Amino acid sequence: MALTPEQLVAELQAKPLHAIYLVAGAETLRVQEAADAIRARARADGFAERVVYDVDDRFDWNTLRYELSAPSLFAPRRLFDLRLATGKPGRDGAQALERLCDDLAADTLVLICAGDWSNKHGGRWSECIAKAGAVVLCPQLRASELPAWLGRRLSARGLSANREAIDVLVERVEGNLLAAAQEVDKLALLAPGARLDAPAMAQAVADSARYNVFGLLESALAGDAARALRMSASLCAEGDSVLALMGWVAAEVRRIAGYAAVAAAGADVGSAMRADRVWDSRQALYRRALQRHSAVHWERFVGLCAQIDRIAKGRADGDPWQVLDRLLAAIAEPRATRRLVPC
Repeated sequence: MALTPEQLVAELQAKPLHAIYLVAGAETLRVQEAADAIRARARADGFAERVVYDVDDRFDWNTLRYELSAPSLFAPRRLFDLRLATGKPGRDGAQALERLCDDLAADTLVLICAGDWSNKHGGRWSECIAKAGAVVLCPQLRASELPAWLGRRLSARGLSANREAIDVLVERVEGNLLAAAQEVDKLALLAPGARLDAPAMAQAVADSARYNVFGLLESALAGDAARALRMSASLCAEGDSVLALMGWVAAEVRRIAGYAAVAAAGADVGSAMRADRVWDSRQALYRRALQRHSAVHWERFVGLCAQIDRIAKGRADGDPWQVLDRLLAAIAEPRATRRLVPC
């Protein structure tokens, strides 16, 4: 069974190190901190030499095998740190890691960090690592998990905050876990040992939210108009170009309009999505959006994307950000569609 980063920390404090670790997930900060905790324990246990490999498609796995079998010139205990950005070692890499798990030396520690992970990434090689050592998964935090994560982090820095204060912090750093960690560290320096309420938190933290076009449209597709509009306001304030956003937004809206037409014709939308190789998680998001609107409405949304493009290029009058907000609100809220996107 895979460990969470929190379970890993507790295990490192109470148990000996495993011979091999896989730390993987899309949440960069959590992967980094979990790996740092393993490295710190390794240093304390006498692993004085660290060998780092950045693994890509051209990586020669024989190099790792030779290095593991060669005696160290500098330290009796060595940490081998592998950076596997894609989370996919390939066939040769998978076989090499399986063999490695069968022949781990007592004076060697192997740490593999992957910046991406899903059920499709795993295989026999990761199962071997789980049996010979430990797998630590660091997925992105859901919105409902962020308040508890921030509460634990504040407590670890000697701070406390009521729920209203934590809600303020969540709103300011939404979409950026690194910014959240930096804000907590700053609070620990500015107000050590403090108990913060909502006004104090609002005054102390900066607005560190960093949104992107993917989260912008995903919020609208999920029916969360307030979050989508908040993201849009943040992007506008940061000086982003509507044209830079609309390429992807328009492509997604056209794609969903196509699925709506398939459904209106009585065909199987699931087959169409699978043919387009849409991820399962994204299929669920598309289906939720399709349930809220008819094919006619989706065609209107496509037309609104074209209008935003013309305004942004100076070929029509209006504020492109305001029209984009109309589009997002209409996609998210069926009752607003007729008023915001008239025939």
